[in-house]
Amino acid sequence: MSNTQAHVTVLLEEAVEALAIQPDGIYVDGTFGRGGHSRAILARLGPAGRLIAFDRDPVAIAEGRRIEDARFTLVHEPFSQLGRVLEEMGVQALDGILLDLGVSSPQLDDAERGMSFRFDAPLDMRMDTTRGETAGEWLARASVQEIATVVRDYGEERFANAIAKAVVAARAGQPVTTTRQLAALVEKAVRTREPGQHPATRTFQAVRIYINRELEELALILPQCIARLRSGGRLAVIAFHSLEDRIVKNVLRDAAKPVEPPRGVPVRAKDLPPPILKLIGKPVRPSDAEVGANPRARSAIMRVAEKV
Repeated sequence: MSNTQAHVTVLLEEAVEALAIQPDGIYVDGTFGRGGHSRAILARLGPAGRLIAFDRDPVAIAEGRRIEDARFTLVHEPFSQLGRVLEEMGVQALDGILLDLGVSSPQLDDAERGMSFRFDAPLDMRMDTTRGETAGEWLARASVQEIATVVRDYGEERFANAIAKAVVAARAGQPVTTTRQLAALVEKAVRTREPGQHPATRTFQAVRIYINRELEELALILPQCIARLRSGGRLAVIAFHSLEDRIVKNVLRDAAKPVEPPRGVPVRAKDLPPPILKLIGKPVRPSDAEVGANPRARSAIMRVAEKV
């Protein structure tokens, strides 16, 4: 690993507070990362408490193996496997779930991962480097339409078509296998730049989201979280991207809506079943002090809900 820096856990205290931890409860940290949230949860659990953490990144798993605590279980799987893993463990219900979405600072700052155009490195971009297709492999076979769709839908990039055509044209003469190659192609294709942002920022973000199925994973895990929480259990989700937050907001909002009676059926409101969730407080954002100390926290937003 190279060019890495220590990971700073975003909304650390706020997230742990939001879970309203019970000392003997069972909790899930869906994104272990470097263990900031997990360690804070373990510090609040009693001897009978339990924490199950998930991560796709082999480096994160290696970090988690250093935690020697009988109350802690670490699983090398994407969090979309929550339901299956809990069944295998014999865990029926949870008291709280935390999801800290997106990519971590160590992943961005490790040149070998190929997630940043700041370094010249192979186009990998996988969160789990032990399985799946790399970004370079996908760009070598994807059509103009496929690339344009990903860059437009996941990166909200206006020049998606021009970027896709540039990639396909370039690979006809030489494979596009490194971050610098891709960044240079995008830079030429993007006609106008956003102030303070590299022209390739949106494209790199889009390809990374696609390669790791980040939005699909999120859509899969949220219903499982709602189903697995016991009454009074809390779900806290920290998002860093508008596409992620939109999914979270819509799922939580819909689960917190009163049940609508069938059209034309005379049913009193008090006789209808209550909503599945209730929203807890307003969305939480990092303080000015936290953003000043960790600029990557600036886009974070946390939403919290409780199982009714």
